[in-house]
Amino acid sequence: MENPSTRSDLELFTRNLTWDSRTTISKLYSPTFFGALGFGIAVITNYFQRRPVMSGIQRHIAFIAIGVPVGLYADQMLENRNAKRDAILVHYLRSHPDDFPETERVKYKDVLEKWLPRR
Repeated sequence: MENPSTRSDLELFTRNLTWDSRTTISKLYSPTFFGALGFGIAVITNYFQRRPVMSGIQRHIAFIAIGVPVGLYADQMLENRNAKRDAILVHYLRSHPDDFPETERVKYKDVLEKWLPRR
């Protein structure tokens, strides 16, 4: 096994992830946000039309049904943008290895001074 203290900058981008490293909240945030936004739009349109806010429930359901896929699409676009950015960074790191030398890992015990509490 490789010593973690000699990791290169390139290895941070090229490591193989076998699972989706995003948290559950980050996976559900965009679809939930855009679904709630669709529901809010239906409520606000009813309010400004001086109708009961929950009337025409089919419109609420339709706006939620439109909002969730829009949120999934926005999430996918964000992942694609981040993947493209990472690919550019990896290409730059591979093209200029002399600009990114491997650094030794510095531990906190070597950096911090001895601490004596004053009471």
